[in-house]
Amino acid sequence: MERTPTGTTVGVDDPYDHADRCDHLTSDGRCRFALERAGDGGGRRSPSSRPSAGDDPEFAAARRAEGYDCVVAGDAEWCDCPHYRSTTDGRECRRCGLDEVRMAHDDARPLLEEHHLSYGGADDGDGPTHEITVALCRWCHAKVHAGWARIDDGVNPDAEALAAREERRSAERAEFGFRTAAERDDRE
Repeated sequence: MERTPTGTTVGVDDPYDHADRCDHLTSDGRCRFALERAGDGGGRRSPSSRPSAGDDPEFAAARRAEGYDCVVAGDAEWCDCPHYRSTTDGRECRRCGLDEVRMAHDDARPLLEEHHLSYGGADDGDGPTHEITVALCRWCHAKVHAGWARIDDGVNPDAEALAAREERRSAERAEFGFRTAAERDDRE
């Protein structure tokens, strides 16, 4: 099973089995990474601007020659693209299905956390170099890192997780209720 640089498990054997489409893929099948780094006026960066550490002019030129088509548009896999990145949308736990309920103007800890499935080859330089993340609830996240749970276990949410979500939903519903100004100020 894949491990973090500190040796704790990430809960999967192959991160690419749990990866979604690339964050750089546009709706028309082009590579946003290359488009933004085109340097020829075709992207957002002007030709005179300085390249950043994340720029890859050779990759951008190759994509430009192919009409900015995504590398995976051919016979390649996600892992074949040097700039593949798949980060979570954070809407529901990948393991137990608990959905996020965020409270506006509240500093409460989120129910869901971002969980990295790959760590950029930090262990030995030979591992995956792509950022791949999924959303896990706090409870599943702790179990996965403890080493005895896998992401694809297909379990139900913990009772504590359900209680936390329902508490937030109740507070959310209370905001929709009508109260007069006198009730809000505790006046009669």
